[in-house]
Amino acid sequence: MRLMIAAVGQRQPAWADAAYEDFAKRFPPDMRLELKAVKAEPRGSRTAEQLMAAEAQRLEAAIPKGARRVLLDERATRMTTADLAKRFEFWLSDGRDVVFFIGGPDGLDPQLKATADESLRLSDLTLPHAFVRVLLAEALYRAWSLRNGHPYHRE
Repeated sequence: MRLMIAAVGQRQPAWADAAYEDFAKRFPPDMRLELKAVKAEPRGSRTAEQLMAAEAQRLEAAIPKGARRVLLDERATRMTTADLAKRFEFWLSDGRDVVFFIGGPDGLDPQLKATADESLRLSDLTLPHAFVRVLLAEALYRAWSLRNGHPYHRE
């Protein structure tokens, strides 16, 4: 199984890229965490709906066909690390790659949202995109470590 973060926005601060890479490299070879960052549409004369639709096309082109789709959404149900570790069990039994979508400045296109298998809430707060990538990578690694009895996670 492959875990993939599909995110709008290619340029992040160096500290965010370094922190993301630190967590991504901790995953074992049979469960890699990959980042597919797509270009954000230039803001200007087009509507938010048009911008999100164009970004959704880029996201769709970047992900594997048939993957489980998980939207990051601050309105999704709250989840603990233990809950996320249980989702890992389900995802493994499902056998598909898992893609986590992070939208651009205007969010995710409603048509892309409609294709989601589930949603994940990282926080009640609206977070900067650079933080979200790092926080998601850490949360996924922590859930993996809990599921596998690795000492990284402590209760």
